[in-house]
Parts: sequence; C-alpha cells; structure tokens
Amino acid sequence: MHGAMLAFIARSMAKPSGLLKPVALGKLTGRYLAHQEGLPCLPVPPLQQTLDRYLLALQPIISEEEWNHTKGLVDEFQKPGGVGERLQKGLERRARKTENWLSDWWLKTAYLEYRLPVVVHSNPGVVLPKQDFLDQQGQLRFAAKLIEGILDFKTMIDNETLPVEYLGGKPLCMNQYYQIFSSCRIPGPKHDSVVNYAKGKKPSSHITVVHNFQFFELDVYSSDGSPLTTDQIFIQLEKIWNTSLQTNKEPIGILTTNHRNSWAKAYNHLIKDKTNKESVRSIEKSIFTVCLDSPIPRVSDDIYKSRVAAQMLHGGGSRWNSGNRWFDKTLQFIVAEDGSCGLVYEHAPSEGPPIVALLDHIVEYTKKPELVRSPMIPLPMPKKLRFNITPEIKNDIEKAKQNLNIMVQDLDIKVMVFHHFGKNFPKLEKISPDAFIQMALQLAYYRMYGQVCATYESASLRMFRLGRTDTIRSASVDSLKFVQAMDNPSKQNQEKVELLRRATQAHRAYTDMAIRGNAIDRHLLGMKLQAIEDLVSMPELFMDTAYAVAMHFNLSTSQVPAKIDCVMCFGPVVPDGYGVCYNPMDDHINFAMSAYNSCAETNAARLAHYLEKALLDMRLLLQSTPKSKL
Repeated sequence: MHGAMLAFIARSMAKPSGLLKPVALGKLTGRYLAHQEGLPCLPVPPLQQTLDRYLLALQPIISEEEWNHTKGLVDEFQKPGGVGERLQKGLERRARKTENWLSDWWLKTAYLEYRLPVVVHSNPGVVLPKQDFLDQQGQLRFAAKLIEGILDFKTMIDNETLPVEYLGGKPLCMNQYYQIFSSCRIPGPKHDSVVNYAKGKKPSSHITVVHNFQFFELDVYSSDGSPLTTDQIFIQLEKIWNTSLQTNKEPIGILTTNHRNSWAKAYNHLIKDKTNKESVRSIEKSIFTVCLDSPIPRVSDDIYKSRVAAQMLHGGGSRWNSGNRWFDKTLQFIVAEDGSCGLVYEHAPSEGPPIVALLDHIVEYTKKPELVRSPMIPLPMPKKLRFNITPEIKNDIEKAKQNLNIMVQDLDIKVMVFHHFGKNFPKLEKISPDAFIQMALQLAYYRMYGQVCATYESASLRMFRLGRTDTIRSASVDSLKFVQAMDNPSKQNQEKVELLRRATQAHRAYTDMAIRGNAIDRHLLGMKLQAIEDLVSMPELFMDTAYAVAMHFNLSTSQVPAKIDCVMCFGPVVPDGYGVCYNPMDDHINFAMSAYNSCAETNAARLAHYLEKALLDMRLLLQSTPKSKL
C-alpha cells in the first residue's frame, strides 16, 4: 500500500466514528508495519562517487600537500580488484541481507559502544518556554497536564494512528516513535544495550516520578485501561510530593552520570540486592520519567535560558538536581518550581525530530481547557522505590558525584535568541534558511579562527526503512570561497552576493544528496567496519591523518525545527569544539551553543557574538546589493 493511501487511512481513522470503539483501532490492521514495508532500503552509494566527494570535502580543511598524499591513498584504494572494491561488495552483500545495512552498526558505534558519560556527551536537552506558575501547586498541576498530554500522544502510537510524516513528498520511517516509550539504556562493561518494554505481552502502565532524589512508581492507567485524568494525576503527584520532603537522601540517580564502564560495575553492585534490583527494573520498565526539580538560584533574565539549558543537560551538579534523574531513561521530562521546564533524552533510540513532534503535541495539549471532571475514585498510594545503600554503593555515588561536578564546571553553554529576523528573511531572498544559517556559522568561525573546520550537520535518513542520520559537511569549497571574500575589501559586493548564493545552493545540494542516501560519511564508516568484520588489515585510507582531520568535527551542528518556541542543546563532540543547535522560527532564531571551559580556544558566548554579527552582515550584504537583472 502506498504512502498517500496510508496517510489517508491514518487520517480517517484517527477520528473513530461512533460505531468504532477507539480501543479496537490498532487491532484493525498492522498499519504501521504495512507502512514500514513500503519504504525503500538504504542504498550503498557507488564507490567512485563517495571517494571523489571525499577528496572534494577535504579540500577546504587540509593543506595541498596533505591532500596530494590522500589522493594517492584514494587511487590505491579504488584500484580495480583492490581493497575498496572488495569492501564495497561486502557492504552490498550486507545490504541485500538486512533491512538496513547501517542501522545496527550505527547504533553500536555511535551510541552503545561509546564509553564517555551519556550526560553532556550524548544525551540532548530541550528547553521549553517558561511556564507562568510560581509555586509547588502550579508545578504539580502543570506536570499532571503534561503527563496527560504525553499519554495522549502514546495512545496514537499504541493505536497506530500517528499520521505518517513526509519530507519532500516522500513518506518517512516512523520506527523511532515506537522506540521512545517504555525503553531504557542498560550499562555493560564493553557496550551498553537498550531494553524496550512496549512490545511485550504486558506493556508498562506506570511512569517514574523523582522528587528530592526519591523515585516513585506511579500507575497512570485505571483498571479499565483508560489513562488517568489531569485531576487524578495531580492528586497522585501531591501524595508523592508530601511523602518525599526529606532532602538528605542518597542521590542514587547520580550513578547514571558516570563513565559507562564505571557505571556498569556500579550497576552490578547495585542490583545484587533484591530490593534494589526491583527498584531499578521499575525505572527501566516505566513509560517515561518525570523529574520534579528543586528551584535553582535566581539569575538575571539574559542568562536565565542558558542556566535552564544547563539544568536540562546535566541538572546543575550534585548540589542541585543531577540526582533527580535517571540519565539512561529514554525520556525524562523536567518541571521545576520556578516555571522552567524541558526534557533530556537518551539518544540511542531516537533523533531529535520525533522528540520535538511529541513536544509540539504535548504543548498544544496542555493549552486545551479541561473538559471532564473525573469522578474521584480513591487511587492507591504511588509506590516508593526503595534502595539499600551499601558502603560500596555509597562509594560509587561519591565517585560519580566528583566526576559529574567536574563535567558540570567544564560545560560552557549559551542560549541566544537572535531576534533581528527569522527564517522569513532568507525565504524572501529565495535562500534555504538552513543553508543561510550554516553559512553564517562558517563565517563566524572563519572570523574567529582564520580558517574553516570540519563541520557536521545531521541529515535525516528517514526516507529509508530504519534510517537514522548521515552528515552534511557544511564546510565546502564554495563556503570557503564565500567566507574568504566576505571581508576582502578588494571584492565588490555583487561578487560576494554571488558567492554567498553559490555557497547556500551547494549546501542545499549536499543536503538533498544526503537525505537521499548519497552522502559520504556513513559509507566511509561502513567500509571501515566492513574491514574490521572481514578481519583484514585496516586500509591506509582510514589510517591517514586527513581522515582523522575530516572526522574531528570542531563544529557539530543540528537544525531541530519545532512549532513551539523551544531549543535543543547538546555538548561538543570534540574537546576543542562547539555543539550548535538551532530552531529557526518565522521572525527569530533560537540558538544553543556549547563548548568546554577546559579548552582555552573555545568560548560559547564569543561564538554567539560572532554568529549574530555574521547573520546581520549577510542580511546587510543582500539588502544593500541591487538584484542583478536576470
């Protein structure tokens, strides 16, 4: 069945007629599976094409001498009957045998085998608009409404009535939506794993609520299978709040912030005890987590959003709210007493866009007036999760605290709301807003450092079954020409505009190529992993310094657009780099940039300043240059 038909059915079925009981919806067809099976498989790009584009991508970031050396390695690699052809054949064989040749490898290499803490290094945070409540009552009422909105979205997933998304007229893979609820990451000594309890015979019916470092199991469905209402949830949250007022509890959640190998050891210590094991399983099985945070010190409005971003990413350290988390949990919604709210999510099961679609739905939902006053059936007391803290576990917690506090001190994060214009301006100029913003970043970086760097922008591969991401390399031959010309007084504005347009068009072309499965990064990674799997010696191409430079992303960026006025944030992927995430709205742009204080060369506020100037200079350039008569 093709996508348009499916979408039509999904739309017509999302509103059940009086005859259909809503409960029966999902049982009518395996609509989700039918949709998934209609999606194409991720292609393996042609070898020659990838190698040519690799050499092109290296031009702006390495010296001519290094480039000539690499050109020799590429020629060697792609000789007829050579190592390149053999690895390419291996990949093509893998593509024929699997649903997606990349997805398992990517999950392992990008996430599960990555040993740095998930906090800052992997889990992204989202800052939601500040709510107008000011007290604990308002906090709990908002949290209750939020929970109801999340469960409303979950119903669409459970019933398979979630409308299929499209990109450039093509239906997208919806798999990630089915991975984000009732799932959790489990630490392991060499690699982690992800468990998902949504699919079992007895799907989870509870959420985890954390307050003052104390965890609770809260059932969110009544005996007849319908979700609890806001009023009912509110009453349950009040019970939780009133039975967790002590503030001297051991922050067991801090353990999840440690290096993955250390956490795997501590995890095994922890679950040796039967009570602890049951408590940990309850968290892992829960649909999602809600963190009721303590207020953080008041700050001035201009740094408020940056402070909230830090709360969402790491919780502010062991003195504040970092113990009020279980960072391995896929979804954690955070609601603080001062009205700040957002979430942090574990990255292995999903990219940003499905998370943001969920947020868009919830925020819309929380605006709806409450219709039904639910009959007040007495509800059971939410179950407090008990932990027996042995001296060994206490020691594990102390070590995790120390490491976390160092990380918290090291993270430099800045949220900038660029209010001069939004995506409407580049659209008027017939320029892709994303390409415009990426070129502004290239210009800002070039002005700061006098050179360009390998730049990562994530591109969605969801046109393909089980697709995740590939890399848009924003630093190109064309972007380099533009940034070099921009501040060159001997160049006319007409030429600068021409170069800016050419650079944005090249970026747009690379983006289109990437979403169609023709970028280079995952293909190169695939050949490298194929070599490891075949137990052959690692090809020279991947041992080359140029490859290391190409993979050292000083700028790691992502556009995560949302209907709501939010911004996602994440840490840099290299010690001397920046993480930059942005949400372009019609008339402003939300940016979040991060760097490490331990690197003297990087500074998030400085990048924000240069980026603002670059955006304004580019607008001025376009506005002050008469349009050439075509």
